[in-house]
Amino acid sequence: MNTNSLSAQIINALHSVCGEAPVSLHDPVFKGNEWNYVKNCLDSTFVSSVGEYVNRFEVNLAKYTGSKYAVAVVNGTAALHIALIMAGVKPDDEVLIPTLTFVATANAVCYCGAIPHFVDIKEQNLGIDPTSLRIWLENISEQQNGICINKLTGRTIRALLPMHAFGHPCAMNELKKIAIEYNLFMVEDAAESLGSWYGNKHTGTIGEIGILSFNGNKIITTGGGGAILTNDSELAGRAKHITTTAKKPHKWAFEHDEVGFNYRMPNINAALGCAQLEGISGFVKSKRKLFVRYKTAFSEIPLLRLIAEPIGCKSNYWLQTILLDRSIENYRDSIIEDTNNAGFKTRPSWILMHHLKQFVNCPKAPLAVAESVSKRLINLPSSANLV
Repeated sequence: MNTNSLSAQIINALHSVCGEAPVSLHDPVFKGNEWNYVKNCLDSTFVSSVGEYVNRFEVNLAKYTGSKYAVAVVNGTAALHIALIMAGVKPDDEVLIPTLTFVATANAVCYCGAIPHFVDIKEQNLGIDPTSLRIWLENISEQQNGICINKLTGRTIRALLPMHAFGHPCAMNELKKIAIEYNLFMVEDAAESLGSWYGNKHTGTIGEIGILSFNGNKIITTGGGGAILTNDSELAGRAKHITTTAKKPHKWAFEHDEVGFNYRMPNINAALGCAQLEGISGFVKSKRKLFVRYKTAFSEIPLLRLIAEPIGCKSNYWLQTILLDRSIENYRDSIIEDTNNAGFKTRPSWILMHHLKQFVNCPKAPLAVAESVSKRLINLPSSANLV
């Protein structure tokens, strides 16, 4: 098979699923109460972090995910930053994260003055591989007074931060067992997985604390926005306090009792979010239908496969993803160029975190699977309005 033939087959499959080009990678869908709620917010003049829509969005988000508490913030990165603070991450600590992730995961660790420690993934779900993680920790860590210490660096490994890539749930039961065994605080990066379920639990609610993102390209959007999920009332209260500049409640006085952050979600963004959340079930349903269409369209093309939801899980299929066979990994860039030239906005995976210059000296486990997958992965157009 040559690259031109393979690209032509993929482009034909994209046409059969998506229709005529151009087709974006992921567009938001505004078909509900978005205009009404945003106009109502503007009419009220309460467009900043005080207003009825912020509280409403938090309540509805908690209800949808099954989390006891949701704290809405300005973006997913801010949510990660605060979640790590809640986890007790301190300067010079290490946090275990997958090397296959969006850069915000690693950046948030650095905001705490801590150090990302990169671990490998499973090819099946693109999340942290519990087996390789356990072997790595057995080799390089030891327990000292209930604290996990990296014997190679002498630093504390404080937290484990799994990320549900493209909406596909990680192997959370196994990862949670490892976190408990090694005295690691678990923070779930569920930025991409609103609407995804691991068994009967929504992603972001399995660890002690989780986060979501509502950026413009996510399954629902608030323009920019994120949320912290937790079942712990103390964690929720502290998260809300320090994301509101650590201001003590008072009718007029401005007293702040610690260093805080101006991270609360504005009311106008929450108004958009309330309308979007009303449509989440439809968005997930459309994306799951889109997966079925892609599966049919790509079934006759050799040497590639669609990434499917793990057994026992329900994925939101935020971004539809194909994985090329190792024998044709050198075709990936040509396929991406050809499909984009044809008007279909495909893209590769993120550059692996340990390859970015700011992270090259960070600790890392053997990363053979991530190295291989990153050369073969292609995201396809995935908007909910394609079906």
